[in-house]
Amino acid sequence: MFTQVTRPPELPRALRRELAACWASVVNSGGAVIPADCPLPPLTPADVEAAVDRVAESLAPERGRLLVATLDGALAGWLLVRREAHPLEAHCGVVNHVQTQVHLRGLGVGAALMHRVRHVAREEMGLERLKLSVRAGLGLEHFYRKAGWTEVGRWPGALRLAPGDDRDEILMGLVL
Repeated sequence: MFTQVTRPPELPRALRRELAACWASVVNSGGAVIPADCPLPPLTPADVEAAVDRVAESLAPERGRLLVATLDGALAGWLLVRREAHPLEAHCGVVNHVQTQVHLRGLGVGAALMHRVRHVAREEMGLERLKLSVRAGLGLEHFYRKAGWTEVGRWPGALRLAPGDDRDEILMGLVL
């Protein structure tokens, strides 16, 4: 089941806690973006609460929406889609924070979210293109390719996970 959150007051404290717990778990398993103001892993849900609050504050129907997937009433995964702010890019959106509960990986939750975001972006937000970036070395580009995304470029060595462990940032796009 999918829920769409379009305004900060629509995101209850309990769901914010679930998002933070999911985010910390995903980071600790080697995935997801580590918020800039967080320590390096391992993280606790408390470490990412401020980042979840920033996601909540960015929500507005015309510019940013949170898509939440639930399974048997519990959070299964989530993502954020937002419209580019600059007028020259306002027809484009960015997908961030695509996350699936670690214990539910392989069940199609992420694929379902990626399918749903197409509809929301095109039909509800009026977007024509989506973009995202992923960290090389995890095979994530294969997941997105299966969902119809195309690699459009790379920033070699843009992400430093540790001394001597630099990864490419892979830029991907999807025409809606």
